[in-house]
Amino acid sequence: MAAEDLPSEFDVVILGTGLAESVIAAAFSRVGQRVLHIDRRSYYAANWASFTFNSLLTWIQQHHEEPQPEELQDWSSLLEEGEELIYLSNSDSASIRNVQVFCFTSEEDEEERAPDAKEEDRGAAYGDAVEGTSESRSAETNHKPEEKEEEDEEEQASQTEGEEPSAAQSQSEPTRKKISYAQLVKEGRRFNIDLVSKLLYSRGSLVDLLIKSNVSRYAEFKNVTRILTYRHGNVEQVPCSRADVFASRQLTVIEKRKLMRFLTSCVEETDEQRAYKARPYLEFLYDQQLGENLQHFLLHSIAMATEDTPTEEGLASTRHFLRCLGRYGNTPFLFPVYGLGEIPQCFCRMCAVFGGIYCLRHSVNCLLVEKETNRCKAVIDSRGQRISCRHFVVEDGFVGVHRKKQATPPRFLSRAILITDSSILPSSSDQQVSMVTIPPIAAGCPTVRMVELSPSTMTCMAGTYLVHLTCQSIGSAFEDLSSLVTTMFRTTESPEQETCPSVLWCLYFNMADGSGLDVKGHDLPSNVFVCSGPDGGLSHEHTIHQAEWIFKEILPEEDFCPPAPNPEDIIYNGEDTSPTGGEEVEE
Repeated sequence: MAAEDLPSEFDVVILGTGLAESVIAAAFSRVGQRVLHIDRRSYYAANWASFTFNSLLTWIQQHHEEPQPEELQDWSSLLEEGEELIYLSNSDSASIRNVQVFCFTSEEDEEERAPDAKEEDRGAAYGDAVEGTSESRSAETNHKPEEKEEEDEEEQASQTEGEEPSAAQSQSEPTRKKISYAQLVKEGRRFNIDLVSKLLYSRGSLVDLLIKSNVSRYAEFKNVTRILTYRHGNVEQVPCSRADVFASRQLTVIEKRKLMRFLTSCVEETDEQRAYKARPYLEFLYDQQLGENLQHFLLHSIAMATEDTPTEEGLASTRHFLRCLGRYGNTPFLFPVYGLGEIPQCFCRMCAVFGGIYCLRHSVNCLLVEKETNRCKAVIDSRGQRISCRHFVVEDGFVGVHRKKQATPPRFLSRAILITDSSILPSSSDQQVSMVTIPPIAAGCPTVRMVELSPSTMTCMAGTYLVHLTCQSIGSAFEDLSSLVTTMFRTTESPEQETCPSVLWCLYFNMADGSGLDVKGHDLPSNVFVCSGPDGGLSHEHTIHQAEWIFKEILPEEDFCPPAPNPEDIIYNGEDTSPTGGEEVEE
């Protein structure tokens, strides 16, 4: 909607289109509230967004630029008697920092390169020159015969994944290296790269909300087909379900029996478990005489806990994992086709269907607060229009640090996004979606969570895989994750890793951890609510609970996201719904 056409009065004004804000907008619109949902960005979902490869390059360039100093305009002429102004921040640049990009593949197609080109030429730090010439390279490589040959070679590469090394491996190796930077740019629209990496527990709060509200009809989902772990330098598959346990070749018959007995005993809480309540979960597993293999699988890949996690928490995580098994497949997780950025947009769509008004590239500059009641009466947008509202919901990045209550110092997540040429655990299927838990590789290092996406998720081009790495920050993302990347993948720093997937391109950055923000206690008017960004957890529980809490604070008597009617069930004004009405009149 054009900004000039905005009405001057709403029940709720929401600034920011992250997941929490989008769920709140849908919930209010569904129960008949007048909603204005705006974002100063040109795209939806904020730090929950998904980008094509070319759009991600633009996002990177924006974060490399120096932020412009904010110019505060004087809006005092719009004040009425008994009101005061609270200015908002127009920049959320503090939520993303330490952006570093590396390209490890050739900048041009290999057919155009000299055959004796050095491997070192493949690795180069990302610079303005690379990004600046990407469009021209895309135009230069628009040759249909070469495209057909490259597609055939990529198809052959995917078919040979999972085969045993043979004498022909030296011939297949160049095929894996075929994808160049120019091809990544040219096929950039085939990528949907998430800024945040999460999965949906099949019995988690987000899946329940998608089903309850009927928002699930706006999206498609795929099963996460494999739960993996990294141990002793190897990637191994974790047996989770009964079928996996009995089919596993990693476990002995005795280990299979012990594991099944333990998983069965976890379903109900016992006196023995309560006795270990405050003791480490690892100690409880050790006393069950499960052995090192099973302890590792249960602690790191099923409970997704650390060695210091209390037994009560570890058992609760294990039970939740087991409850999610079997609802939609043989693993507990789902992943949305086209990436996680689809989920906020699905809720925005629901809001719009029920009358919500959307406006991107638009913002709120300040709040008009009634001094006597300490309530926000109206907002002033970026065009100077006064818009009355009963409640205001805002993304935390637009609130000044001195006004919001958050952890000190602020917590951050370390993120790495890799485009690779093959899977970390090749198999006969190219449809695999894998979740990998990587325990600390050294003392003082964090646990790293890896999600590997295949082209079947519509997040990357054919012949490539998209790998997301996430951990709690200790230093910069590069410092936290680069050593793991060179250990598990082939780069210019680890050319000897010939059997590992080759990294074509990678991005490192730090993102603010949304779990460090309190939902209460901010120095703001009583009818202003702050939403945090993504947290470091694998699930969406924190965000969905936050959205529901804000909704219930404002409308405690209303149902949170009630089911939307199916299109065929909607009755329009003047429509006769009686199938026999005409016959009765005639009689």
